[in-house]
Amino acid sequence: MTQSIRRGTALAPPSLRTLVALMLATSVATILTVSAIAEVPDESPQTQIETIIVTATRIEQTPAETGSTVRIIDADEIDAMGFTHALDAVARAPGVTVNQNGSFGGSASVRIRGASSDQTLVLIDGVTVNDASSPGGGYNFARLDTENIERIEILSGPQSTLWGTDAIGGVVSITTKRPESGLRGNLFAQAGSFDSFRGGASISRGGDVGDFRLAATRLDTDGISRADERNGNREEDGMESLTLSARGGINFGRDTRLEGSLLWNDSDADFDSFRSGAEGRVGDGDEVSKTEELSGQMTLKATLFDERLDNLLLVGRAEIDRENLSDGETSFEANGERTIFRYQGTLTINARSTLAIGAEREEAKVEDNDSAIRGLFALYEWRPVQALTLTGGVRSDDHNRFGSASTARFAAALQALPGLTLRTSWGEGFKAPTLFQTTYVCCGASMPNAALRPERSEGVDLGVEWRPGSGAGHIGLTYFRQDTDNLINFSCAVGGYENIAEVESKGFEMSAAWHLTDTISLSADYAHVQAKDVDGMPLLRLPEHSGDFAVGFAPSGPFSGAVLVRFNGREPDRGGITLDDWVRVDISGRYMVAEDFEVFGRIENLFDTHYQQILGYGTPGLSGSLGLRWRF
Repeated sequence: MTQSIRRGTALAPPSLRTLVALMLATSVATILTVSAIAEVPDESPQTQIETIIVTATRIEQTPAETGSTVRIIDADEIDAMGFTHALDAVARAPGVTVNQNGSFGGSASVRIRGASSDQTLVLIDGVTVNDASSPGGGYNFARLDTENIERIEILSGPQSTLWGTDAIGGVVSITTKRPESGLRGNLFAQAGSFDSFRGGASISRGGDVGDFRLAATRLDTDGISRADERNGNREEDGMESLTLSARGGINFGRDTRLEGSLLWNDSDADFDSFRSGAEGRVGDGDEVSKTEELSGQMTLKATLFDERLDNLLLVGRAEIDRENLSDGETSFEANGERTIFRYQGTLTINARSTLAIGAEREEAKVEDNDSAIRGLFALYEWRPVQALTLTGGVRSDDHNRFGSASTARFAAALQALPGLTLRTSWGEGFKAPTLFQTTYVCCGASMPNAALRPERSEGVDLGVEWRPGSGAGHIGLTYFRQDTDNLINFSCAVGGYENIAEVESKGFEMSAAWHLTDTISLSADYAHVQAKDVDGMPLLRLPEHSGDFAVGFAPSGPFSGAVLVRFNGREPDRGGITLDDWVRVDISGRYMVAEDFEVFGRIENLFDTHYQQILGYGTPGLSGSLGLRWRF
């Protein structure tokens, strides 16, 4: 398939083969719908089973209605697997690749279907938290603890029609925990390998008038050497991290609510130094990274016209301050800010049609440089019959430096037979150059590259999923393809950043889960991703094969547990070196001593596998932790 996106300031139409694929999918959907109308009741078994609502698609839908590929990881799954870092939870989604240059505070990136980590948009309670001061504008997952997370939604493929710039490869939308009704509290403490301690507390109260939740979490660890110990690096690189969270709201009656949330983190993490000639050019050194992050939002929700029009008005803010110290002296400083203003109105036209319109403005600032982008979008959901959900949308963004860009998306989901869902989606994405990329000069250049243009993408996927009416599990298969053009890359030849040729990514994802018995469940995910540049060279730090397999135990007694097996295939790194594939086994368990008191533990890397995610950087061997939790 040839590249279908033209370079320039306007998005190109989909390629001929992409259009043909969509037309065929739509035709098949229409034919199957005719036969399904009489067979599928208004409340099908799948509708009854899937009560989870996807919010990252802007119009609330169940996973079976989205048409797009979405993976939801909730607090129950996080607890069952014993995940303490959001990075580990996100890594469970098929097609997602994580890379971290050393554990315990090492820079951690997330890539979706081969797209760059800088092309993954990350939202916390609806606020964009991508680092405005970093060169590519990506988000570092290293400091995000799971204790305050209620759910994570991972939306794969270009999603700029929904979320604007940066959503060129996919979206990770994180929702923090909401207050519960009544007075609730939680205390926990956890100790483990590498002299690690993690502990925290939360308290919440909810009632008819309003609610609130306050929480604090602390992590201290001596860690391991960031640079691989097998290369003679013996210095421990530790981390200290404190996270504070607040969320609450006031109910004014008549379906009107004012709510807000704050998430603040302050962390110090040791890291190693540049070493010429060393593996990965990294070795022991006295380096420290100090980071302070803050994100928050205030939202007014109001329902009008007999609950037919839902109005949302949001003001959000994200800040990050970073300082690196080398031998006690400041070697690097940066601070970035994002301010977001958003309105969305969602109108229920009738039982089959929903229309959402909205306007956004995002302002970014780094030191004395700033940028602004304004967006208008419209989304429409139409259900011509109960079994078929069609969703379309268009968006126009106006950047103060790069002009206007338009994007569109289309998705269809058909319940062809009870329990059998066919889905397809097509979407466009764009990413404006960051403030760093538009201002940085070196190598004797006198000014930044004035010809720098936004990155563009176009993606399509086709999927099928079966969920039996018994609710025993699901089996799904998805094919995807994504083309990205005008990639931004650093170049000494121009003394800064320039646009380079396109990247093609394609492959398929498989996902399955099944309850063998009332107490034993199995799940498996696999992704095959082929991502290459215009010269046919595979992208760095991206495995062609990856997946996981999990066994869950939840008997009627006080014990529950899970075994997780993760597989990561061979992946190319710098200098023509290929990192070996690896398999890691983790075990987690919980024992309920009483209704409100539990003991929990986790063993990581059970077989002490040695592996690297980035050349030269080590990972922990066999390790574990044990903790206590009291809920009241």
